[in-house]
Amino acid sequence: MRDPDALLARAGVRGDPERDQHFLVDDRVLDRLPGYLPDDADTAHILEIGGGTGALTDRLLEVGDEVTVIERDPTLAAFLREEFADEIAAGALTVIEGDALDVDFPDFTASVSNLPYGVSSEITFRLLPEGKPTVLMFQKEFAERMAAEPGTDEYGRLSVTAGHYAEVEVVEPVPKEAFSPAPAVESAVVRTTPREPEYEVPDDEAFMKLVRAVFTQRRKTMRNAVRNTTHISGIENPDAVVEEAGEELMRKRAGNVPPAEFARLARIAERVA
Repeated sequence: MRDPDALLARAGVRGDPERDQHFLVDDRVLDRLPGYLPDDADTAHILEIGGGTGALTDRLLEVGDEVTVIERDPTLAAFLREEFADEIAAGALTVIEGDALDVDFPDFTASVSNLPYGVSSEITFRLLPEGKPTVLMFQKEFAERMAAEPGTDEYGRLSVTAGHYAEVEVVEPVPKEAFSPAPAVESAVVRTTPREPEYEVPDDEAFMKLVRAVFTQRRKTMRNAVRNTTHISGIENPDAVVEEAGEELMRKRAGNVPPAEFARLARIAERVA
């Protein structure tokens, strides 16, 4: 295995917190990351977002038949092409230089990535609808909100939307010292295992808009939140929705509403529109 500190030295770069660059350099964490994929995960084509100097890339090449790395920094992308020239020549590795929010994803079977925290939410919600297992590094607070259950302080829009696509588990906390330079926050590794939700929605977009809307007023009852946020949810007849949804749901606050109840509300909204 390539040594992460040696890779940094060969690349001649230093992480830049201003550009959200924190390189994972802890061998033990790096070695564990691929192993967090579900046991039945297809590793034929692993996608890595934010390749950096290739410490994780090196380990993914050990478990994947093919690896594609997306790296937006031109200097790092060039280093990856040089450092892994043999693997690229053998067809085992592809390096895509570009922003993961803009480039087309390849037809990958799983993703293992140390994401740039500043755009982790946007990238995650490009990945999750693909229905593939992922192992992703996040800011710890973000990870805990992704995996939160109804009725907890962390539960919110992120919990509902992530859980719509996958089972979400926080599998390992990661200390600041595992990175160079150390970020200002603690980190955590999240595993997502795709699954169909246990409820039906009219369509994903309508469901997500409704969830986003009511969580903007999470301190209000659902009755008031539904009525006050039609400009976000697109609900055309909020009073009819409130009436049909029933008192038990409408007196709750969004933080205590399970995903299946949001789905029922979305179905009602479609029916009475």
